Amino acid sequence: MKTYFENQVSPLYENAYLIITHFLKEKRQDDNARICIPEDFKSEFLTLVDQVNLSLLEDKNNFYGYFLLQMSRELRFDISSPTAVNFKEAKYVIYFNPIIFLTLTLKQMESSIKHEILHIVSMHLSRAKELQRSYSTMAINIAMDIVVNTYLDHLPPYATTLEWVNLNYALKLLPFEPFGYYVEQIQTALDLLEVVEDETENDSKADEKLVPAYDPEKTHDIWEDSSEIEEETLREFTGKFIEASQKGTIPNYLASILTSLRNSKSELPWNLYLKRLMGTVESGQKKTITRRNRRQPDRMDLRGQLRSHKAKIAIALDISGSISDEEFNQAIKEVLSIVKNYNHELTLIECDNEIRRVYQVKSAKDIKARSTIRGGTRFTPVFEYANTRKFNLLVYFTDGKGENKLLSIPRGYQTLWVISGRGDRLSLEKSYGVVKKLSTIEIKDNSLDLSDVEKGGYSMNNQERIGI
Repeated sequence: MKTYFENQVSPLYENAYLIITHFLKEKRQDDNARICIPEDFKSEFLTLVDQVNLSLLEDKNNFYGYFLLQMSRELRFDISSPTAVNFKEAKYVIYFNPIIFLTLTLKQMESSIKHEILHIVSMHLSRAKELQRSYSTMAINIAMDIVVNTYLDHLPPYATTLEWVNLNYALKLLPFEPFGYYVEQIQTALDLLEVVEDETENDSKADEKLVPAYDPEKTHDIWEDSSEIEEETLREFTGKFIEASQKGTIPNYLASILTSLRNSKSELPWNLYLKRLMGTVESGQKKTITRRNRRQPDRMDLRGQLRSHKAKIAIALDISGSISDEEFNQAIKEVLSIVKNYNHELTLIECDNEIRRVYQVKSAKDIKARSTIRGGTRFTPVFEYANTRKFNLLVYFTDGKGENKLLSIPRGYQTLWVISGRGDRLSLEKSYGVVKKLSTIEIKDNSLDLSDVEKGGYSMNNQERIGI
């Protein structure tokens, strides 16, 4: 005997089927045809979503129900998953594909909504954008889905889970690991994977196009439509959504995620961010006979390509009087300790109100005494110089006090600002990169002996806890 809920789903699905089939017929006659969603159908569908929301609210862990109440809701037939989210006009929007969503059970519908909300509170929308230069979209999407799906039950059979990834990519990933662990392991597997096209996929029938094929690489494409917004502003909006959603008890795993969000001003500690970049920056292609050519896999005479990892790093040091010699030495020691195990090229840029010196650094013995000519602080000269070089990352150590606006915007590289312990904020209105604030550290040793890197200065002990 069908429940009242199931009796509502069946006719809605039939109407959704008619809407999409009608659109496909028009599409065959007119490539510019657009799908038309009748208002009465949209109203009925959103009424059903309200019932799912009510079920979430009645749960003892009602966080997701209250979060969903604050979100705008839209229908889209072109997404390849039951639900999707993005950030539009100061509000999170959740999208539903009726033709997929209506095939789920009530519990699966709830899990699909929870899945999207977990992406939001984990700040995945901004983290994906931050890492897209270092990792492939596929690796990022799979890693993010593993993180959130590990906490969920009643997932649809096609969901990207830890077990699915281990099986399909011959990995042995562990559960409840940080996002960075997953994306690195998956990227390595993807880089080593032989790509063989399945020609039978090109013979799909028209009816099979009613539902977009589930593709992990495309599940979060809609994030690209999000409004342009600074990460810190997005974090503030997310915090307000979270605060309004905490009306009762929440699961332990969710409490941990929310604590990480509150305690962290940025997604990754600067030194871990730099360390991960060392192994992921793509600076060319290396030929290999163990992998087929991606574009022409049937051409056995063409060798495939693997990434050749080499990071070109620029370290800019504010040598004005506001940065002490102790901070200078400790910053350099920390950088050298991070990059020493990676294929890298390190360029040191000394700058106050203008660039005073630029030179290559391979080890501690290459460090020169800091220039005694010191003026005020301007950031623009460093970016003007960096824009003429093929850097992958610019790490700028400063107390944050400089001009309000960059006259030269960074091009082709990522920027990481590291504010000294005595600084409080970056003076720029727009940072064009990640900003980290380090706590004041008592310096015990001014030498450049790398064995004491962990004793003070910019050490891992001073970093915020890493969120998922």
